[in-house]
Amino acid sequence: MDARYRQACERILEEIIGKPVKDRREVYAIKSKFSKEFGLSRVPKNSDILSIASEEKRKILQSILKIKPVRSASGIVVVAVMSRPYPCPQKVPCLYCPGGVAYDSPQSYTGMEPAALRGKEYNYDPYLQVRSRLEQLKAIGHNVQKAELIIMGGTFLNQPIEYQEYFVKGCFDGLNGKISNSLEEAMALNEVAEIRNVGLTVETRPDFCKEAHVDLMLRYGVTRVEIGVQTISDRIYKIVERGHTVQDVVEAFRIAKDSGLKIVAHMMPGLPGSSPEEDLESFRILFDDDRFKPDMLKIYPTLVVKNSRLYELYLRKEYIPYPDEVFVDIVAKAMAMAPPWLRIMRVQRDIPANLIVAGVKKGNLRELAHARLKELGLSCKCIRCREVGLVELKHGKRLEKDIVLFKTAYKASEGVEVFLSFETLDKTALIGFLRLRKPSEKAHRIEVKNSALVRELHVYGQAVPLGGKAEDGWQHKGYGRRLLEEAERIVREEFGLEKILVTSAVGVRKYYERLGYSRMGPYMGKFLKML
Repeated sequence: MDARYRQACERILEEIIGKPVKDRREVYAIKSKFSKEFGLSRVPKNSDILSIASEEKRKILQSILKIKPVRSASGIVVVAVMSRPYPCPQKVPCLYCPGGVAYDSPQSYTGMEPAALRGKEYNYDPYLQVRSRLEQLKAIGHNVQKAELIIMGGTFLNQPIEYQEYFVKGCFDGLNGKISNSLEEAMALNEVAEIRNVGLTVETRPDFCKEAHVDLMLRYGVTRVEIGVQTISDRIYKIVERGHTVQDVVEAFRIAKDSGLKIVAHMMPGLPGSSPEEDLESFRILFDDDRFKPDMLKIYPTLVVKNSRLYELYLRKEYIPYPDEVFVDIVAKAMAMAPPWLRIMRVQRDIPANLIVAGVKKGNLRELAHARLKELGLSCKCIRCREVGLVELKHGKRLEKDIVLFKTAYKASEGVEVFLSFETLDKTALIGFLRLRKPSEKAHRIEVKNSALVRELHVYGQAVPLGGKAEDGWQHKGYGRRLLEEAERIVREEFGLEKILVTSAVGVRKYYERLGYSRMGPYMGKFLKML
């Protein structure tokens, strides 16, 4: 940073702090003014302005200069980490799957996705990837004290167990900022670290989400599993050479839920042999059939990319993808079907458009789907569309409405799910929720016998530092505690059970300790007094 550029940043900094700034447009006007005054060739970056601020001024500036506020509007920051390239569990990958060891990229990735590039830059070292991403997020104004880890790179549970342990330990070491002697030590340190883990996700296949796999995940502190479902059709599984059946999906969902894990289903409309009608039927089954009902969803329209067998079919004109408008229509109608207890997390892969040979290249597929919904007179009522932090960002003001506790019960995977939520009376904004499960009789974990499971507890709104409070925020206002108290009441009075377990992320265990919970295997648990 040269002297003139630094002077401009200092003047911008003082101007922003010295006068009330309403929005980012006013910030840009101030930046433009001093860019001209100092004869700069470009407007200074927000991260550069933040980098010269004192700690006190930085706190004031963070909420104003945050470049991508949506990244922490859900109350946390996400740190994606890429594991090393490793062979697919199958001898031959699925038709549509790119990448792999032969192409020096993790299986199912092109190697050019942001997380894959970061992984390659640091030779897939988990510690360095985590530290790098945290520094990036801090540089653009995010509070990183509550960090969710996502381990990407294909079927992580297919890697040798020694590597799995090394990688997870490295991720926790990255959050802790120090190298530990063991995975157990790294996890223990994170319970009291400055940057705490509030969620850990791994990606897997349905046939790699059985009891032994789930036990490993729980040992690693995993709280959520992303399962490549892709479709609900054995016929299409055979066409794309998926290597598992619908029954594997059913079993994976039940085992994961009965063990307290949250489930993200990946779905791929437009696979070879499918049709728009069959794709929509797969979504309907996924949402309505008691054998499935995931907690979250990622929609990945089928893309033709090089280094996949689907690319060869495309060249021979044996596979023709849907037109963009058909994909938009499918995504929109799937969103309209989504139940209010489901969160649609993504609707497009993070693959650069220049690498997509055929398929949807538009990066704003979710926006296009919302526009299509409006045309159809429909709306999406999924969790993401109603998160209070995102609703407030959209409207640019604090929500001023009465907040009500709602309860929704439904059957899923041979058990009973209760979705508790604090929402506005008209259900347009959701402040926080809890997922409570009465597991099936097939639950294999000994700790789960005669117990109910809290699989998720989340309060939305802009991230608030650990131990802190924000007057205009929603976190640390008692919503989480009240949701947990209601869950305990239901377990005791309606389920007739004496024990409640929480699948707690490592960095959240101290929170549950303060509420009377203690370690019970991989869970935080509590015996309830029967009235």
